Amino acid sequence: MIKLLIVDDEQIEREGMQAILQNAFPTLVIEQAKNGKTAIEKTVSFQPDIILMDIKMPGMSGLEAVEHISKDYPHIKFIMVTAYDTFKFVQQAIKLGAKDYLLKPSKASEIAETIGKVLKQIEVEKQHLATSILQKEALQKTLALVETDIVTQLLFDHVHEVHLDMLVEMLDIQTMDEMFVMVVIVPTKSENLYAAIKEKVRQSGLVGAIYGSQLPIIVFRNPDQSFRSQAVNLARQILSIAKFEQESGLFIGIGNVYRSLDEVRQSYQESLMATMDTTLPVKYKFYSDVPNLNKMYNGQLHKQREQEISDSVRLGDWEQVLNKLMDIIHYYEIEGYSLLQSQQKILEVLWIVSRTLNELGVETVTPLYSFQIQDYRQLRSETGMLLDRMKDKYIEHFEHMESDTILNLKQYIIEHSHEDISLEQLAKKVNLSPIYISKIFKEKLGINYIDFLTECRIDQAKKLLADPEKSIKEITFEVGYHEPNYFSKVFKKVCNLTPKEYRNTLFRKKSKVMETELKR
Repeated sequence: MIKLLIVDDEQIEREGMQAILQNAFPTLVIEQAKNGKTAIEKTVSFQPDIILMDIKMPGMSGLEAVEHISKDYPHIKFIMVTAYDTFKFVQQAIKLGAKDYLLKPSKASEIAETIGKVLKQIEVEKQHLATSILQKEALQKTLALVETDIVTQLLFDHVHEVHLDMLVEMLDIQTMDEMFVMVVIVPTKSENLYAAIKEKVRQSGLVGAIYGSQLPIIVFRNPDQSFRSQAVNLARQILSIAKFEQESGLFIGIGNVYRSLDEVRQSYQESLMATMDTTLPVKYKFYSDVPNLNKMYNGQLHKQREQEISDSVRLGDWEQVLNKLMDIIHYYEIEGYSLLQSQQKILEVLWIVSRTLNELGVETVTPLYSFQIQDYRQLRSETGMLLDRMKDKYIEHFEHMESDTILNLKQYIIEHSHEDISLEQLAKKVNLSPIYISKIFKEKLGINYIDFLTECRIDQAKKLLADPEKSIKEITFEVGYHEPNYFSKVFKKVCNLTPKEYRNTLFRKKSKVMETELKR
């Protein structure tokens, strides 16, 4: 529905113009104003798309009214109506942004033709606007998938540095100098709660996907606040959201601050350790506040071994897991630590193993010693038994699954590479955890799923670039990207040429082949 306002100090002129326009364009909504001042008032209430403005009117002239209105409503199209066919008036009108002008008197056909041109322009602009809105919505959807994938791969796998740089740029992250991880233990998977937390954290960090009962969040340090103040404030905001959504049982673990992406996994492990006891009255806890955490032996070595154990579980290297656990027990024994302390520390490491399995989609019972250990020999034996139970669950879950799974995933990505495909979406497709999907991709194909998806898209783009009728913008959307500049960056990283350069190379080769054929 397009609105048009007729402004003229002579009523007979207004009525005649309206009759002509309603006959030519029945769907137009038309109102009238008798002078420049009234036109300004009508613009506020009527919100016209087009104004037919008489130039010569008593009081405020049409040119003055146009200048006033266009400041607040730059989208309105003005067509000037005048009985004075002078260059001066036309020049002033064009300077003010008028699209055209009509002379008094004009034939009905001339009026219809002039208005018709402007109506077509408005329709084209509205179509472009609608397309732009759809593209922005699609881009926002893509960015949401990108965000969860970045978190997933930073904490559990790896992101190719090319993609990470560009994806961080797309997400408009201002700084990644310092960061820490918060893990929210969510007893029930509520979409409303997840969306509300995502919105709350949007300006200060990246929210991953919910795996089991865990929601990982990478938080960027705010230099204007202390670490504890920032973390406590964000934790309280998340807990208040849960209370509003009538979700009880939330608990938040907070890891330490680190300066590089390589170290952010350590903060994640620490945040998990901080969630070991969720029965505390305050529903958040810092890793640094967990008692006796770093007092037993070298803290850095302790962290490194916990990380190595977690990585070994993901890779299915259970012999390494057992050896590292036994090394830790041996250390405690020769250093003379009490059995009670040692048992608690080993139990915490076993909890990390259990949580890692949960991330992989393996359901396990939380490991617990059934009695008080009497000596270190018994500690080794019981620890080995608890570990064997978890290993059996792992083998049971993944036996005979990998080869069929990877084939299904590859085929799905090849067929749907033009769509928005997330790690979480792939996991749902084969009923596995996103972490495990990422693992088997890297293990079986030597690349992560983002690289494979990119290869599929770039291969398709190369085929489409051979068609001179297709623009690079069209190809961008056809292969699954939502932003031409981003597509061009990815293409150049993969092919060492921009899409335009690649197309020119194709055409040059084609021309040489044709020249060779002609010479023959």
